[in-house]
Amino acid sequence: MIDHFGINCADIEASKAFYDAVLATLGYGRVMDFGDFVGYGKDGKPDFWIGHYEGQPETQREMHLAFQAPDKDAVDAFHAKALEFGMASLHEPRAWPEYHRYYYGAFVRDPDGNNVEAVIHNFGRDADQA
Repeated sequence: MIDHFGINCADIEASKAFYDAVLATLGYGRVMDFGDFVGYGKDGKPDFWIGHYEGQPETQREMHLAFQAPDKDAVDAFHAKALEFGMASLHEPRAWPEYHRYYYGAFVRDPDGNNVEAVIHNFGRDADQA
């Protein structure tokens, strides 16, 4: 439903390094790069943008963004990679049955304090179909 999403970053270089690394664990990468504006996605389509505008306020509102992961291992790798960058873990990777039966996700802070998640929606589904 969302075509693309963008956030403003206080330290664009720190954010580029962070998102290059954690999104690679999910199979995404840079597809467009305009210096202080970078689009991430796959197959040439930028779905997520980060950018830095001169004169933007130092304080920013926290936002939440969830990235689709291909599988449980990718969610776990996303979380581990964020911790390697020194980011805070908001929630370790786990099933979230309170969201729905097949939800598995992990939540971290990004360099600007945003709540960023990697998620799958088919965790354990194969076991139910056996």
